[in-house]
Amino acid sequence: MGRVKPTKNRLRPGITAEGINRVTEEILSRLTLGEKIRFMSGSMKNKYRFMIDRKYNFHPWVAGGSRRFGIPPVKFCDGPRGVVCGNSTCFPVAMARAAGWDPELETEIGEAIGREVRAHDGNYFGGVCINLLRHPAWGRAQETYGEDPHLLGEMGAALTRGVQKHNVMACIKHYAANSIENSRFRVDVRMDERTLREVYLPHFKRCVDEGAASVMGAYNKFRDEYCCQNSYLLQDILKNEWGFTGFVISDFFWGVRDTVKAANNGLEIEMPITNFYGRRLIEAVRQGLVAESTIDEAVRRIIRTVLKFTLAPDPQEYPEEIIACREHRELAQRAAETSMVLLKNQPVTGGRPVLPLDEAKIKKLAVLGELATAPNIGDYGSSCVRPPYIVTILEGLQRHLGAEAVLYCDGKDLEEAKEAARTADAVIIVAGYRPNEEGEQIYNVEEGSKPRRGMDAPGGDRQRLTLYERDLRLIEAVTPLNKNSVVVLIGGSAIIMEEWKEKAAAIIMAWYPGMEGGHALARILFGEVNPSGKLPFTIPVNEADLPFFKDRIDAIDYGYYHGYTLFEKQGLRTAFPFGFGLSYTTFAYSNLQVKTDNEALLVTFDLENTGDRAGAEVAQVYIGLEQSAVDRPVKLLKGFKKVFLQPGEKQQVAIPVKYADLAWYNPERKEWEIEKMEYTAYAGGSSRQEDLLAAKFRL
Repeated sequence: MGRVKPTKNRLRPGITAEGINRVTEEILSRLTLGEKIRFMSGSMKNKYRFMIDRKYNFHPWVAGGSRRFGIPPVKFCDGPRGVVCGNSTCFPVAMARAAGWDPELETEIGEAIGREVRAHDGNYFGGVCINLLRHPAWGRAQETYGEDPHLLGEMGAALTRGVQKHNVMACIKHYAANSIENSRFRVDVRMDERTLREVYLPHFKRCVDEGAASVMGAYNKFRDEYCCQNSYLLQDILKNEWGFTGFVISDFFWGVRDTVKAANNGLEIEMPITNFYGRRLIEAVRQGLVAESTIDEAVRRIIRTVLKFTLAPDPQEYPEEIIACREHRELAQRAAETSMVLLKNQPVTGGRPVLPLDEAKIKKLAVLGELATAPNIGDYGSSCVRPPYIVTILEGLQRHLGAEAVLYCDGKDLEEAKEAARTADAVIIVAGYRPNEEGEQIYNVEEGSKPRRGMDAPGGDRQRLTLYERDLRLIEAVTPLNKNSVVVLIGGSAIIMEEWKEKAAAIIMAWYPGMEGGHALARILFGEVNPSGKLPFTIPVNEADLPFFKDRIDAIDYGYYHGYTLFEKQGLRTAFPFGFGLSYTTFAYSNLQVKTDNEALLVTFDLENTGDRAGAEVAQVYIGLEQSAVDRPVKLLKGFKKVFLQPGEKQQVAIPVKYADLAWYNPERKEWEIEKMEYTAYAGGSSRQEDLLAAKFRL
């Protein structure tokens, strides 16, 4: 579906890259100015389609194309928790999948998304969100992969790789420095050059190197110019330095602010409707404000990229039956199972941890909290997928144990909740955030937009990092009454839990776990699946230890340090460190060695499952920079691998680290430099120093 037919312009499947370039130039030479600019302009039909559907992106949104030359339009489908169009498979949010630390699984998810895009007659996936989580209050944290550039880059590249296997153009977004939601349309983000190059851009570069077809500019300003018309970001870095050959689209509706600046500074397509391009851009060309050669270069990039993906051989057919098929639903459940992070598992009886629950001993399970019955798969913004069904946490537990064994109350009546806790063999308290309490802000007074789902669901940046009073009261009331009390957290980012974390016997971060989340959690709680998730961010003890954040602000300076690099540099205590997560088994690291050759380090170590259950461990490699002559983090994540081991099994793990990944950016010379000094290689199960082996090496 959505493929072009062979035409007199030699548009035939399997054409070579050289042939595509030749055909692109031939078509470009025959286009009128109006036809060229139509390629660069979102269709007004998208607006009317939305008015009819009353649902964002229910059908693909189109831009450009040419019937005369048989070139299909860009057919945009949003994400990243699945395909927003129609009733598609809803995977766990990207932050949850980041907690799985499994690029191979993320590639599988990308392939499923790519198939469903094609089945919806789309050809473009706008859901590879790789913005850096600078502060956990950021509303759209759930859409991205955490606080570390290396993790962001590897997971984003994996999703890109999977999506594009099915000839769907993958878009990486939002370029760049987009980490505040409520001020996203106006905030000017400022930072020095090292911070930009070393912290906020490496993950974009990684996905460009992976072959991402497209880049979406961000709403915010960078150094006093909007990102969608920022020549330094789009022209100097993205295209000239990195050699990006695809095309750039605007973020939707308010991404473009100036016709001439956007066209001259590197924005190829205005989406989803024509406001500043179209007739305005034609007039700008006629007035000599934009050269027609600039238009030609933009259209060349669009046509060449569309043809590259349109004319590539398809690996399979894409019938509508693929959408939310059994294979994809099972993948969504597997993703949820691998993402959940066991943060605490306290021994209760005879030294045995409370989890996993012993099904034979659970005659009555109390499930408490309003969120247990909520179809809570994430916010209501542009990433909102509409699956054919959602398995809630209560439903998952009822199907696992039998409805008669599960006692539910929403927790509003504390006396009822306390009585349930007293009579049950174990208690599951479901706490956290609703879709209207974090996420993309879909009601914005400044821009005059209207909410799509009512005033009760605005989303936006978090107004607190702790739980709300409804949950705090419930935890306070019931945990003293049942020693087998488990708190299951729902949310897209760090939750500070100092006032109650000692009261719960176990804590699980379940995120927004997708359409099969209820089944996945039940299997984790009862030990059918061994938890293997690890935190993709740091959870602080005190909010005051985090970088400055304000949700409504005109300008902000982003510093070089955030997340684990900040906590380690300042010697701050964390509640839970970056990369942390418990298991129902135990793992031991030994025999760390570092080998060097002409291109890369090879960090090797032995990993052994020393417990009595099979399970997976996320082995992490950090490089210590303690001897640096310039200001640098104590250490940085530079590699990881998820390894599954049977009880007693030992495996040698080898993780390569490119020398280029050890470099720092010298702003005076405007180049990357690798220091000749002593480094430290660390390997272990989290970023915490006591969890790591260490070995010195020199370059």
